[in-house]
Amino acid sequence: MGAAENRKLIESWYRALEAGDLDTIADLHADDVVYNLVGTTPVSGQWVGKEECVGGIINEKLLTALVAEEVRFGKKWRIMCADDSCVVGLMQGGGPTKSGERYDQTYCEIFTIRDGKIAELHAFLDTVLVERCLNDNPLQNPETKPKRPFAF
Repeated sequence: MGAAENRKLIESWYRALEAGDLDTIADLHADDVVYNLVGTTPVSGQWVGKEECVGGIINEKLLTALVAEEVRFGKKWRIMCADDSCVVGLMQGGGPTKSGERYDQTYCEIFTIRDGKIAELHAFLDTVLVERCLNDNPLQNPETKPKRPFAF
């Protein structure tokens, strides 16, 4: 597939995230997809296969800690670049957790595309936020927001 088709595939991924459409999200992945998640959290590391990645990481680890009817991923997203085998995107999304915290995350995602499916994902995100909001592990609570927050 070419860059334009790969870009459309990942645009479909972000739209499905925005809609909370887990069936479409799963369909966009290769059966042997690999997720590589940055950090040292319980969900960090390498995950292999559609069931572990979509069912385990997205559905079980992420969504079960959030208030499902209020969470919204893909609030804002942008494709930064695309070529014949790779797409890089930025996304912001999240919502309230069942513990009352706000999980509003920014992700940088590098997708490897094979045969029209997501074959691999490298995700870079705020792991302190993951620990505090999803794992009830208050590593550090910033007292103020950054003076110059990251924006895209």
